[in-house]
Amino acid sequence: MASFHLIRYPDIGATRYMGLDRPVLRATGGLLFWRLLGTGRGTSMSLGADPRRWALLAVWRDEPALEAFLEHSPIAARWRERASEYWHVRLTPVTSRGHWGGVAPFVPSIPPSPPIRPASSLPLGLLSAREPDLPTDALPRPAAKGPSTPDGPVAVLTRASVRALRLVAFYRSIAAVDRELRESDGCLASLGIGEWPLVRQATFSLWRDATAAGSFAYRGVHHRQVISRVRAENWYAEELFARFIPYASTGTWDGRDPLR
Repeated sequence: MASFHLIRYPDIGATRYMGLDRPVLRATGGLLFWRLLGTGRGTSMSLGADPRRWALLAVWRDEPALEAFLEHSPIAARWRERASEYWHVRLTPVTSRGHWGGVAPFVPSIPPSPPIRPASSLPLGLLSAREPDLPTDALPRPAAKGPSTPDGPVAVLTRASVRALRLVAFYRSIAAVDRELRESDGCLASLGIGEWPLVRQATFSLWRDATAAGSFAYRGVHHRQVISRVRAENWYAEELFARFIPYASTGTWDGRDPLR
């Protein structure tokens, strides 16, 4: 299982936590994969950053490991005590293609729904002939409290490591896609996130259902144009696409819980 945590602090001093939290996360039991992420000001990958808002994406061995983190970790305690806003959601992986830092971190826990398009048509050209997996003894266990069917809202993560020579073309294409995303029917919420400024970028989005997510991915004019250029011009050194079933959300994201 996985989880996504979005934290807004009252001041820009929160930047220091990006360094302070890393050794704590490395020592956290049951945490198999994690990324501390900055957030953008827009709904997708963009140049603007929000220094007060940060995110944690995590993969856990099981639900008890996440529960222990939320109850006992000093990081989670700080979120409760100092954050001006906090939103958290649990995620059951359904589909994942590609890599993040050379690893395929998301192991599908439930059968995916029939694909809207063949796998070769996944956004951003995320197919790979060979994917390095996590060690067998570190694979996450199926979520005990997660949904048993892929109906209803879905969460989508797209992540890319942009080649330096393609950065200008990449960012010139973002504005039109961002506008198309904001205007998409069925998009509940979306956020640009990233590890490194400019180069390693991602988007986390929530959708009413898989049909709505697929409609944007394959019917959006600007999005389709960007997909074609990504493949033709080899923009990305590494990329990943993952779809999840979100559940058990708590807190607020820009003043509301988009899943309620």
